[in-house]
Amino acid sequence: MKYVALLRGIGPTNPNMRNEKLCGVFVSLGFKNVQTVISSGNVLFETTSKNVPALEAKIEKALPAQLGFRSTTIIRSREELQKLVDKNPFRGAEHGSKTYLIVTFFKNKPSQKLKYDRAICTVVDITDARTPEVMGQLEKKFGKEITTRTWKTIQRILKKLSD
Repeated sequence: MKYVALLRGIGPTNPNMRNEKLCGVFVSLGFKNVQTVISSGNVLFETTSKNVPALEAKIEKALPAQLGFRSTTIIRSREELQKLVDKNPFRGAEHGSKTYLIVTFFKNKPSQKLKYDRAICTVVDITDARTPEVMGQLEKKFGKEITTRTWKTIQRILKKLSD
């Protein structure tokens, strides 16, 4: 199975959060074809396991032990990302200088019903200097077991997973 681990709160300025160190952790856990997409905690890997909660727990345990930091780990399969992209949730919207298209992924299914499986798709108006702090609002409403990526990043991840 091909997966992406979406790690929360990765800052590439932290030497222990750089791509090569993240990849090293995944390789040490026995995953194959480990690679990253941009420097924000998107780690692609392959494994025979289909037990996503166990994979998430394994990675979450290894990060502090090997690199000294904790990170919520949210795993999605290539098929799950493909289904999301195929639904075209941002039909008619454009990621550009006036709007960002973002997808917030949930580790666990929230109590409220979502249009997309364990994800919220949001168009963020960035023309106003007082644009609301979307990430903070999402965290306040749903907790810290979420992570957000731009639609462009999701498409880049899916392309790499499909190669």
